[in-house]
Amino acid sequence: MKYPNGQEYKPNSKKERQSHKSKAEISLSSANRGMDLEHEINLSNDYYRDHDICLITKRPTPINIVKVDYSKGAKITHAYFEEQSTTDYNGVYKSRYIDFEAKNTKNRTSFPLSNITKHQIEHLKRVLFHGGIAFFIINFESLGKIYLLDASYVIEFYEHGERKSIPYDCFVTNGIEIEQGYNPRINYIEAIEKKYF
Repeated sequence: MKYPNGQEYKPNSKKERQSHKSKAEISLSSANRGMDLEHEINLSNDYYRDHDICLITKRPTPINIVKVDYSKGAKITHAYFEEQSTTDYNGVYKSRYIDFEAKNTKNRTSFPLSNITKHQIEHLKRVLFHGGIAFFIINFESLGKIYLLDASYVIEFYEHGERKSIPYDCFVTNGIEIEQGYNPRINYIEAIEKKYF
């Protein structure tokens, strides 16, 4: 079969058809689920806000802008971090203050503590001291599983643990596996309900 211009028709290969998938199709595939944990949490937060379930927002990274190029709109050309950021997210759910950090790991057997900084630990200790809810959302990319783990476990491993990682079994035993779906993408509020309410 030939087109009117004389070129022969060649059906697309499976690989070529896959390359034309929409961004939504790509982001929903299990292979790409761990590639942008923060993006999926942000989409979940939008869903929660739009349905008046809770108000959780991404904390902006504090930067100091030094130079801006106005020749093609306003483009930041030189900036630096003012101070170390604390955690990724904070907000309110059922009149309780919520504060958490989201992390990815490709490790299948443990979560490396090198992914956490001392100032994040100090911040979360203060949140717990003042009665807030503090936790980590850890995405085990290779396993396709996401867990909520209370900050107290992470703090204990960080300050007193004999190893430089938290074993996966700790997440299974002490954490809550977070359901993954379409809306919300990462249903961490359901995990908060199970753990804290």
